[in-house]
Amino acid sequence: MPSSETTTTRITNWLARLRDDDPDARGELLRYASRRLERLASRMLRSYPALRAWEQTGDVLQAAALRLYQVLAEVRPESVHHFFRLAALQIRRQLIDLARSHFRPAGWAARHELGVDDQESVAPAERLSGWAEFHETIASLPDELTEIVELLWYQGLTQPEAAELLGVSPATVKRRWREARFTIFRVTGGECPES
Repeated sequence: MPSSETTTTRITNWLARLRDDDPDARGELLRYASRRLERLASRMLRSYPALRAWEQTGDVLQAAALRLYQVLAEVRPESVHHFFRLAALQIRRQLIDLARSHFRPAGWAARHELGVDDQESVAPAERLSGWAEFHETIASLPDELTEIVELLWYQGLTQPEAAELLGVSPATVKRRWREARFTIFRVTGGECPES
């Protein structure tokens, strides 16, 4: 993986090209983001093994990447920071939509009609509801805490990389991460992201 400085420089260049309407820049940004999206999708599906019966990592990745690709056709991120936040937002929206689609009554009814109703194949409704609540809670945090979760958890940056990107001290990132995790844990009753 390239160093933080190299990655930042590359993304900055792609963003400048995107603002100049270079058609290849959007593809470069999407390829970069897709590596992170794939790791996140894989991690999320490992956390919810029952959901793997209905969703594959590639499907989740493709849907989140398509969202980002469409948004980049309209939005021109002003900075690397803005790009990471935009990508994290699309990931979070996809994961919430995924949880809701499996939680809605029609989703459960269709699985029941197929004869799939054991605990190994179908995620309990409460668990999927909690998953949606987890991602919605992140969106409702104060902006500086949402930003930290987006960078560390959704994007997979290290705390030093996040500190450099935000122009704050590593101690500030650590404090915000701890506060965000505590708030999420308190609101969701136990779900807490690890970096």
